[in-house]
Amino acid sequence: MKFKSPYIVFSAPSGGGKTTIVKMLKEKYPQTVISVSATTRPKRPGEKDGVDYYFLSKDEFERKIKEGKFLEYEQVHGNYYGTLKEIVDHHVRNHKIVLFDIDVNGALSIKRHYPEAILIFIKPPNEQVLIERLKKRHTETEETIKKRLQRLPYEYEQAKKFDFVIINEDLQETIKKVEDCILEKD
Repeated sequence: MKFKSPYIVFSAPSGGGKTTIVKMLKEKYPQTVISVSATTRPKRPGEKDGVDYYFLSKDEFERKIKEGKFLEYEQVHGNYYGTLKEIVDHHVRNHKIVLFDIDVNGALSIKRHYPEAILIFIKPPNEQVLIERLKKRHTETEETIKKRLQRLPYEYEQAKKFDFVIINEDLQETIKKVEDCILEKD
């Protein structure tokens, strides 16, 4: 199966389904790898460096920012998160397709670095479905759900700059639509 680009970037509101879609694509297509972000946040129990994140000190991260080593980065709740260019380039040199699971700002930054990247925004069918999905996770407080919903108008505005917007109502159907966007037709 031939991919249209070595850079496939997914964004969605939290609860939109992008992580599930990325994991399913990784399982189905062995030539894909999921981009692993770098972070300054402390390692949680069971997490492995280079698998869950590349764990860097704040000084190390800031040095890499100054050296232009990141495709994108941002600071969230006092910790840095970012995508290291050298890791992505290494995968592509080794004929891998890199799948990104990233926020809208990071996605647009990746597109600036790699104009051939395919940006796909995964949209929930409606706000109520999104709220239900977030509640089912049992990891979100009412306050964090409210914050995530406040960000929706911004994310939807940024999604207009993406190559594709796919409404994730039925997961199998969504996967088919994604494949139509990223795979060459026979």
